[in-house]
Amino acid sequence: MSPQRARGRFAPFVLGTALLALAAVLATFALGAAVAGEDARGFALAAAIGLGLGLPLRRVGRAVGEPTRREALVAVLSLWLLFPIVGHVPFVVSAGMTPLNALFEAMSGFTATGATAIADFDAVPASLFLFRAFSQWVGGVGILVLFIAVFPQLAIAGRQVFHTEMPGPTEQRLTPRLRHTAGIVLSVYLALSLVCAVAYVMAGMPLFDAVAHAFTTVSAAGFSPQARSFESYHPAVDWVAIVFMTLAAVNFALLWRAFGGRPRELLRDPELRAYLVIVLLVGTLVTVQLAPLYLPADAVRHGFFQVVSIMTTTGYASTDYESWPDAARALLVALMFIGGSAGSAAGGVKVARWLIMAQHTAREVRRALHPRAVLPLRVGDRRVGEEVVRAVAAFIALYTVLLGVSAMTVAWLGEDLTTAFTAAAATIGNVGPGLGLVGPMASYADLHPVSRGLLTFNMYAGRLEIVTVFVLATPGWWRLPRALRRAAPTAPRPERRRG
Repeated sequence: MSPQRARGRFAPFVLGTALLALAAVLATFALGAAVAGEDARGFALAAAIGLGLGLPLRRVGRAVGEPTRREALVAVLSLWLLFPIVGHVPFVVSAGMTPLNALFEAMSGFTATGATAIADFDAVPASLFLFRAFSQWVGGVGILVLFIAVFPQLAIAGRQVFHTEMPGPTEQRLTPRLRHTAGIVLSVYLALSLVCAVAYVMAGMPLFDAVAHAFTTVSAAGFSPQARSFESYHPAVDWVAIVFMTLAAVNFALLWRAFGGRPRELLRDPELRAYLVIVLLVGTLVTVQLAPLYLPADAVRHGFFQVVSIMTTTGYASTDYESWPDAARALLVALMFIGGSAGSAAGGVKVARWLIMAQHTAREVRRALHPRAVLPLRVGDRRVGEEVVRAVAAFIALYTVLLGVSAMTVAWLGEDLTTAFTAAAATIGNVGPGLGLVGPMASYADLHPVSRGLLTFNMYAGRLEIVTVFVLATPGWWRLPRALRRAAPTAPRPERRRG
């Protein structure tokens, strides 16, 4: 089939391929649950739904030619909805959760957010805990990045999809071949996951917990099979988590170059330097605030654990920081709006965007003094184009609007302002826990159903970098492409009478 005739069929091909892969994963979990003597019906039903949706989509679709931007957006937007919809079924069947709470949990998993709607952890089987951790591992690296690395058909025509899904304001290509680039990202991700799991075991964590936490640490996601997160583990486990949470929020391209023998590039990168300075500075400030509450070693451990956990949008908790001084908690809330590095597993606004906005602001101040001066914008040695500056400004504007609307809605539905504001910030930034009723040892299950629905959308929009989702609100999105308008039949014009 020619690329022209295959236009419009790339999205079904991507969706079908991904859903069939998800069905295979769910069937594997069903088998594992049955062997462990747990309820496997939820996984089996979800696998059947994935298979029933994936087969016809795969047959209809084609992976020929480069897809249009519209096709790439359809594929990404649809896939990040369909995976949670299919993945919520085991939570309903095997854990007895309501459909809304189950969808909230599944969306939190695949978007690597870590906000939970589980109220009773004892009612959840171990296989479902492992599945929710695995869903975060898949979502952390990016569903389509994972499939592009595995399926050569997607690499042929998936360039638009790859750049639509990868987080951050810049597009870093490691190699000219897209599949090779996706393979490199996946290789770094797999290596970090394996080493993290081994390190957890060596620090004293049980094997099952180590595997589950490795999935959610490297993905900067935060789900834990323990209701109180890391509180019950040995202090050595906390330090392992600090190291790997920090690495998970570093640009994967930089990690690959460092592992490949170019470690100096780590220190040359302005985003990484700013990221580490913020961690060290805020970690020290929080530790000072905790000095009256803990022994010195514990103050340092808890302070840096929570700073790294929140800034990387992982969302683990080594203790209940609801009891901390207001100044320490305020610093944690501020970190929710920073996030990790572009091109990493972390969520949030990203350090790179704040660097761009800081340089842009400084340039505008200088321009007020020299209005005719030509002032190129640079971050480190890299020149930033005006289109990137515009995109960053649009992202931050939409981020702020969605945050304000969400916080006001949750507050209007009956929650206190602290809960409403931090719940909105934690879901848009894919952080997970907030403060108040959605604190680190609490659950989102008791919020108003409308609030939970809105916060579910926030997680979806936050993972897809907000602007991508708000494209749906533009009139141009709903107009037929020019090629389809030309192909559409037109009604014959009535003949004009003569005379």
